[in-house]
Amino acid sequence: MSKAGAFDLASGLGGKIDKSEVLSAVEKYEKYHVFYGGAEEERKANYTDMVNKYYDLVTSFYEFGWGESFHFAHRFTGESLRESIKRHEHFLALQLGLKAGHKVLDVGCGIGGPLREIARFSLTSVTGLNNNEYQIARGKQLNRIAGVDKTCDFVKADFMKMPFPDCSFDAVYAIEATCHAPDAYGCYSEIYRVLKPGQFFAAYEWCMTDSFDPNNQEHQKIKAEIEIGDGLPDIRLTGQCIEALKKAGFEVIWSKDLAASSPVPWYLPLDKNHFSLSSFRLTAIGRFFTRNMVKTLEFVGLAPKGSQRVQDFLEKAAEGLVEGGRREIFTPMFFFLAQKPHSESQ
Repeated sequence: MSKAGAFDLASGLGGKIDKSEVLSAVEKYEKYHVFYGGAEEERKANYTDMVNKYYDLVTSFYEFGWGESFHFAHRFTGESLRESIKRHEHFLALQLGLKAGHKVLDVGCGIGGPLREIARFSLTSVTGLNNNEYQIARGKQLNRIAGVDKTCDFVKADFMKMPFPDCSFDAVYAIEATCHAPDAYGCYSEIYRVLKPGQFFAAYEWCMTDSFDPNNQEHQKIKAEIEIGDGLPDIRLTGQCIEALKKAGFEVIWSKDLAASSPVPWYLPLDKNHFSLSSFRLTAIGRFFTRNMVKTLEFVGLAPKGSQRVQDFLEKAAEGLVEGGRREIFTPMFFFLAQKPHSESQ
């Protein structure tokens, strides 16, 4: 798991957005969200633009602080964050029953950290689906460095309209990615279409739990903080994901909120009261240094104007995630394993 340095952070800020237009992109992104008067309907209608802007703006921050795999993990006592992330990915591969030579699809693959780990762990060929040019370019570079560029690739496309023939893949997975879909049923239906009969789809979904009270203003504030800080049109309830899977035609083998049984809280790396040398950049002190570094880089012109604003809404997201985790109203790891029937009549 490589980590970008300060120069990589500065040079990558804004992704494919022209550096002179980063500030206006930040302003447009912010206006999609509740804190700035945005409506859920507008976020869903413009999800491609919203999510693309989000990942252009935040990918360098993610890689700088988190590494190549942009996700949380179920974590045991004594286990490092890095170890837990790898195990989280291996668990997914094992649940899917991956075998050498399988053709696998990673839906919403980011810069391909899990893709590379799962491909090496299972000796499979993994295609990463992503609609963000900057992340794909970075992912291809990292694939070459890791030596998996001959067996793993990326396809730029919308996961609501996949450019693959029916029954193309032996397995499909998504790690904290399909939460960006404006419609779970539409997204799961496309996954169902490209998956071979009898094969499996597994995912970790970001969801509000049954403890979430839509009439509680504090709960709604936490939900809104997560949405603006993580590029989400809306956050679904766990039950809505299961309903959408079944409606799409899947048989749900099992599902569970893995956060509920995690010995170490999943949100601990973002908790300002927690300190860790192994994940220093995520701690309160590390984030303080990053914030001031970004401020300085922006001031001297090495980072584009608007970079500090991106850091600000990521901080807001961290606060919402930690509070959502503490109150057990939000989970980033609602896991499910679903199977496409062997025949359409089943």
